[in-house]
Amino acid sequence: MKRTLTKTADGSYTLYVPELDEYYHSIHGALQEANHVFIQHGLEPIKDRSSIRVLEMGLGTALNAYLSYQWARKNNITLWYSGVEAYPVEGETITTCLKEIGVNQAQVLRFFSEFVYGSTQHIGDFTLEPIHAFWADINFTDSFDVIFYDAFGPGAQEGMWTISNFEIAFKALKSDGILVTYCAKGQVKRDLKSVGFKVESRPGPPGKREMTVAFKS
Repeated sequence: MKRTLTKTADGSYTLYVPELDEYYHSIHGALQEANHVFIQHGLEPIKDRSSIRVLEMGLGTALNAYLSYQWARKNNITLWYSGVEAYPVEGETITTCLKEIGVNQAQVLRFFSEFVYGSTQHIGDFTLEPIHAFWADINFTDSFDVIFYDAFGPGAQEGMWTISNFEIAFKALKSDGILVTYCAKGQVKRDLKSVGFKVESRPGPPGKREMTVAFKS
């Protein structure tokens, strides 16, 4: 899959996939979107917990993983982060993206750009588990507090937003788990409800009116 680096409106980088005419993050601001959707609405609501397990659909440039590490360190939380990625991004590209948002510690840059798929890596109380697989191939049960559902949009990859994929997510979450996504498409929300989620719309990041938060209860 061919990918090219593109600078977004807030100065952070994302990747553009010509084959799909799709960006990895919002062109209005990759960093702003990640912080708004996944940190503010995914992690902040449960920061009273001493340990958290996150599952991400689409590890990509490791932006969400790095921001989660930074957030967990700030809040003294032990965090386990499993990222599912079918098409791994080169370490050099990840390094470039992280440097652009101000990451300059050599140890941290190495950690987030030289990780090995199929094994776990640790930095402080943060554990990264990169999983090289398609979402349909994973099988977790009652394992995660939060899912970051960060697949390409339904217009580019409709097959990533199916009831069967949401069933995988529902099964993977603990009974009080949360799924967050930038997508606010009506059909997506209806399909999330159909597998058992309680769905709420929230204000979206710059460039989007709404985003979606879904609860397993």
